[in-house]
Amino acid sequence: MLEVGTHAPDFTLPDKDGNPVTLSSFLGKRVVLYFYPRDNTPGCTRQACAYAASFGEFQALDTVVIGISKDSVASHQKFAEKNSLPFLLLSDPELTAIQAYGVWQEKKNYGKVSMGVVRSTFVIDPNGVIEKVMPKVKPDTNAADILAYLKG
Repeated sequence: MLEVGTHAPDFTLPDKDGNPVTLSSFLGKRVVLYFYPRDNTPGCTRQACAYAASFGEFQALDTVVIGISKDSVASHQKFAEKNSLPFLLLSDPELTAIQAYGVWQEKKNYGKVSMGVVRSTFVIDPNGVIEKVMPKVKPDTNAADILAYLKG
């Protein structure tokens, strides 16, 4: 997993409408980049809804919120519509950003070992440098924890 002080790897991925979004296009703004395992699962839905509920506060802090999973564009579109998600959801089925940020890891679930996305959040400063890394975040407190960090 990437560390604080590392230049954030750039990427271009499609959003829920299929439009390409490039991370470096947000230089000059702070970016909250959160990686999550899957659309429409209980934890991922709670996490996304918490970011949606706090979206105005992130905007007031001139901060862009981006969620990334390996789900398809169509899955993201349904997930965003169903939960009224106002922020960017990017589709990464080829694991481009997921692997670049080191969040594709071995996971254990009920004794079974498999590879998957470890729920993690990165705060990227306006110069494109990672200023905060939160590995293995809790879906219910992630958005609030990030807001508290941004507010100092």
